Amino acid sequence: MEFSFIDIIDYLGTFAFAISGIRLASKNNFDLFGAFIVGLVAATGGGTLRDLMLGQSPFWMTRGSYFVITGLALLFFCYFHKSIAKISGTMFVFDTIGIGLFTVVGFQKTIDAGFSQWAAILMGMFTSAAGGVLRDILVNQVPLIFKREIYALPCAFGGAIYAILLNFKVSSVICQVSCAATVIILRFLAVKYHWRIHSLNLKH
Repeated sequence: MEFSFIDIIDYLGTFAFAISGIRLASKNNFDLFGAFIVGLVAATGGGTLRDLMLGQSPFWMTRGSYFVITGLALLFFCYFHKSIAKISGTMFVFDTIGIGLFTVVGFQKTIDAGFSQWAAILMGMFTSAAGGVLRDILVNQVPLIFKREIYALPCAFGGAIYAILLNFKVSSVICQVSCAATVIILRFLAVKYHWRIHSLNLKH
């Protein structure tokens, strides 16, 4: 079986997001099956909703590899959990990598389906954010996207970079790497420098 560069990005994003879900499940004392489910939903939830919105069958229904990758992520976490726990902000790191990679996947799959670049930017953002929303809901936690943290906006900027470079006929690999890097760097900067979106607190 041959893998394209976008397939590699997709699988890396799946692994990263699965780890973020498994890590969160572990912090909430879920059992192994529960942790697998949270990891799977985190890794596939956004893409599933994206495919349904694009009028396609969910990707994991034709490729069981996403279940395998989530299982490998669970084994990886179980084996290296002590080392992972020592890393400051483990879930943040894997979550940030995941949204960067999934922005690329969402954008490219939307373009491949024949939709506009504007739709691709939105679907890239949706693919990245929706999995995290579902993950957080499963552990009874307020999703990051609904807090004041800069979370979805970096995905939109990354998608915009992808679209701009694509219009300048830049190679797809450079477009994809630039998109993911933009999302990841902006997300890290937003957290490091405490960038926030003002809350909606209207006084009558």
